[in-house]
Amino acid sequence: MGMTELDDLRAAARSWVAENFPGELAGRAPVMGQPAAHHAEAVETWKTRLCAKGWGMPTWPVEYGGGGLSAAGARVVREEIRKAGGWNPIGWSMGVRMFGPTLLEYGTEAQKRRHIPPIARGETRWCQGYSEPGAGSDLASLQTRAEDRGDHFLVNGQKIWTSGAQYADWCFCLVRTDTTKKHEGISFLMIDMASPGVEVRPIRLISGSSPFCETFFTDVKVPKENLLGPLNGGWTVGKRLLQYERQRSEDAPARPGEGRPVNEVAVAQVGLDDQGRLADGDLRRRLTEHLMDKKLLRLTMDRAAAEAKGAGPSAATSILKNVSSVVNQTRAELLLEIYGHGGLGWEGEGFDPDALANTREWLSGKASTIYAGSYEIQNNIISKRILGLPDPASAAA
Repeated sequence: MGMTELDDLRAAARSWVAENFPGELAGRAPVMGQPAAHHAEAVETWKTRLCAKGWGMPTWPVEYGGGGLSAAGARVVREEIRKAGGWNPIGWSMGVRMFGPTLLEYGTEAQKRRHIPPIARGETRWCQGYSEPGAGSDLASLQTRAEDRGDHFLVNGQKIWTSGAQYADWCFCLVRTDTTKKHEGISFLMIDMASPGVEVRPIRLISGSSPFCETFFTDVKVPKENLLGPLNGGWTVGKRLLQYERQRSEDAPARPGEGRPVNEVAVAQVGLDDQGRLADGDLRRRLTEHLMDKKLLRLTMDRAAAEAKGAGPSAATSILKNVSSVVNQTRAELLLEIYGHGGLGWEGEGFDPDALANTREWLSGKASTIYAGSYEIQNNIISKRILGLPDPASAAA
């Protein structure tokens, strides 16, 4: 879109948002992992209006319920919504950021028309059936079987770390359809979580929440039409989805404790010296380094998006995944130090609500360098796909 078109879109978006965004929701965007407890009716109204416009998923094709906008156009719409104190109520679910884009690339027309519109309207929730107890970083070792039974597959096996499985309507799942090959024996299935034989058991984490689950499949019947991509070609589809998973976006909601800039918290908690600087010199240095890293990450994300030119994520997502994980972990650790003994609270009176939220974020954030491909796995991808270095495993063989 040219500048004139973007200017016209901005004016139209500003007018539309002024007419359709409920004023009582301004500045009340929910934090990741925390439901919008108040103004539920207004939130639902906002979601309905935004999705009817196609701006719930502004870059997805219009025929599937999207807005059909370019990345630049979507940014304009996002900016106007934020200026009004609004947010995208569709959220940052797995269907939105991972499965939907993958389905748009690899799905049949029937599959896209069945599954994309409900995702774009925020009506269906998806979970990820990838990792297994014996197949984590070495995902291709997965053993969940899908046997060909004529008009359907019969699935048996176990998945672990299936985020949100207890709430999900569907699961995108990697299964083994050929036991004689490793990578070439994997297929990608869409499994209805209401199917007989699906059992979900939430896992309680040290942060106190249960976002991850164990998921068991016992003689689960999956129609052949739910195969995404070619039979035994699921590894290619699955890897592409992981690139979308590792991609970072401006649409991601705030994480707990991110409502207040860390430097402002530091000033309030630590105080300033007689020169107007943060009183703790060592903390001042480390905080400055963190803020620089955060800014560099933002600029690199923008550059990667510009270089992609709408082609979707690349191996650069591995860099962004690793860096963003460390930046977020560093932030939580700095805040823990800044709050002092108040940063070790779990619940009860006398603790700052933001400090309590950060305590849980500090604990849950430890997993960010493990899930979606561990820090070490990402370094291997960076080494091979970006730097062009030889694969040490192949060299050893």
